Amino acid sequence: MKRVIEPSELIINEDDTIFHLHLRPEMLADTVILVGDPERVNMFKAIFENVEFDVQSREFHTMTGIYKGKRISVVSHGIGTDNIDIVLTELDALKNIDFATRTVKDNFTQLTLVRLGTSGGLQEYCPVGSYVCATRSIGFDGLLNYYQVPEGVFDLEFERAFCEHTRWSHRLASPYVVSADESLVERLAFDMVQGITISAPGFYGPQGRYVRIPLADPELNSKIQSFEYKGMKITNFEMESSALAGLAKLLGHKAVTICAIIAGRVAKDANTNYKGSIQNLISTVLERI
Repeated sequence: MKRVIEPSELIINEDDTIFHLHLRPEMLADTVILVGDPERVNMFKAIFENVEFDVQSREFHTMTGIYKGKRISVVSHGIGTDNIDIVLTELDALKNIDFATRTVKDNFTQLTLVRLGTSGGLQEYCPVGSYVCATRSIGFDGLLNYYQVPEGVFDLEFERAFCEHTRWSHRLASPYVVSADESLVERLAFDMVQGITISAPGFYGPQGRYVRIPLADPELNSKIQSFEYKGMKITNFEMESSALAGLAKLLGHKAVTICAIIAGRVAKDANTNYKGSIQNLISTVLERI
């Protein structure tokens, strides 16, 4: 007998839309571009040949349209892995849960999920203006530790090496390491920097920024920068890629994160006028997706 998902477990609004995103199943394409800023979704309005749906609720802004004959949805997720937990769960439910019976559909629909974000570069070869594809992500957030994770999703050997190198504090969430979808990396980021991305549970202290509150471990960033595992180094900080890659794997979807570097943590420079860099990244990915 199929499990019936209780109303408190998956909330559906009175207009038959899913709780946070305010979308009905027919509003979502199978190919989804994810962005953080709700305003960034509007950049696609001039790119799409036509727009089918344009819905906004809180920080979640969705636009579904046609680009060169292909149906694509763009969804803003806000900031943080906690928001990714909401967005990924609800996007999957829109495709794979029968809202009428509250049961999992017999036929699975796989989503292609590409997150385009901004990030801080941690190596000299990731300067401001470059694009970095997260082939692997390290989650400092602990989100995936709340789910049952089958063997093979986490890279346990990598995790142990990282914790030993950084002398990871027992007071912090246990970091997890998960890979992006290899086929998306090959198709979308063949000419970009490919590396390991950290998803931090904050913008300031968790990324080694010291404003007024002293850091618990002032040397953590230097230890992160010097860490190397089988020839791979950690390239950048952001706040969502680990949850996206991990939840997508658990749900059976394809996912990858590509970031425009807007802050150089080595050169200590930053670019706040990065709209052109994001526009170029969007155009590149739309042509390849």
